[in-house]
Amino acid sequence: MRLPRIFVEGPLVAAQQMELPAAASQHLLAVLRLRVGAPLVLFDGRGGEHPARLVAAGRGSARIEVGGHRAIERESPLAVTLLQGLARGERMDIVVQKATELGVARIIPVAAARSVVQLAEARAGKRIAHWQAVAVAACEQCGRNRVPEITAPMGLVEACRLAAADAGTRLWALDAEGGTPLAATPPMRGERIALLVGPEGGLADEELETAALIGFTRLRLGPRVLRTETAGPAALAALQALAGDFGD
Repeated sequence: MRLPRIFVEGPLVAAQQMELPAAASQHLLAVLRLRVGAPLVLFDGRGGEHPARLVAAGRGSARIEVGGHRAIERESPLAVTLLQGLARGERMDIVVQKATELGVARIIPVAAARSVVQLAEARAGKRIAHWQAVAVAACEQCGRNRVPEITAPMGLVEACRLAAADAGTRLWALDAEGGTPLAATPPMRGERIALLVGPEGGLADEELETAALIGFTRLRLGPRVLRTETAGPAALAALQALAGDFGD
């Protein structure tokens, strides 16, 4: 039986008893209907996980006892930074969720020229917190013990330069109109990769040219034009397959 997995702001300490946050307590008691003594798994995003058990339950309150640390990781063999053009509402949530499930290490939301959404600074903080919650929920579901970093939204030039600052990173920009086929440049395990994906409407020609000046190579997935919420996860899945992630 698959045990419930709960993310808790750590650090977690073995043999410690602690109250879970209200939302986690509500999920365990009202949704999953766990009873005292039930086992579960906790992780704090720092790596590894802890077995735990429910030791007390009240109205909207769950107390658990933390077990010993287990050095279990389910991370990708690639360290991928996804530079995702800002997309509308649910589409961006889908990208964050699926990219997390597929092992992305970092997501940089990019305010591209054709982004329908342009976040004001006052709203950006709330959106980052929302996307981080989506990533946490995806980690709870898929078994990852490390939550990907989600940065503040930034312009394309700043995002590309940030990704390129990590020496040795392979820089790719998805381009449905041309570029090198993905299968022709397969990634190797342990590589760092930055993947630039446009918003609805794709990247403008000037943006692709700017990215190229920073070092990004145009990459083609195949003969079809994919939606923005499909393109990133599809590329990530292909990269993971080529790097052997799906065979582990």
